[in-house]
Amino acid sequence: MRLENSFLLKLSGEALGSSGIDPCATESIAGQLCAAHRLGVRLAIVVGGGNFIRGAQLKDFDRVVADQMGMLATVLNGMALRQSLESRGLSVILQSAVPVAYAQPLDPISARHALSEKKIVIFAGGTGNPFVTTDTAAAIRASEIGAKVLLKATDVPGVYSADPKKNPKAKLYRELTIDEAIEKRLNVMDLTALTICRENKITIKVFDVFRPGNLEKIIRGEPIGTTVRP
Repeated sequence: MRLENSFLLKLSGEALGSSGIDPCATESIAGQLCAAHRLGVRLAIVVGGGNFIRGAQLKDFDRVVADQMGMLATVLNGMALRQSLESRGLSVILQSAVPVAYAQPLDPISARHALSEKKIVIFAGGTGNPFVTTDTAAAIRASEIGAKVLLKATDVPGVYSADPKKNPKAKLYRELTIDEAIEKRLNVMDLTALTICRENKITIKVFDVFRPGNLEKIIRGEPIGTTVRP
């Protein structure tokens, strides 16, 4: 089942702060989410934890333990974002794939019900499993709630042929298919996430969330960022 006018936003932990939670950065993101919500869309969010910890980067830790720590970091970010949105008068549900006392258990059916009531749903805890990225979690959650579009928030204007921070001649793509992204090995999302989106006919839109107003623009359908079609 697809919910009309529904979007899944994949938000990195760094959007809430470069190291830990930055109240100013969190408020800025919350402001963009409020503006998007006023457009009447159904909005769910998968939040990462990279501002605290990335499991794959903890080389001296057991990978399972490191990934578990990373999943808990996403819960902290989810709580912070929920607080910021609720302070603006929005109704927010926080669900976690990792059992914690401060969030509801993951339940796609209740998430769809909350979205149908125009509440914002935040998904934390990744997939609840190690060795899996939050990109894959976002693709799975988008499929579970019936979202037609997955918005991948980044710190660059879209998908490039190479890292634009290292190669000033890198080409910005405006439109791609998922097959092209896989074939060219472009840094859109990981292979598992791309495959899930392709199988469930979910369009991915990659954009710069740090430019104020971009989230609202991309939801309105304005031609910014990169569109990756299934």
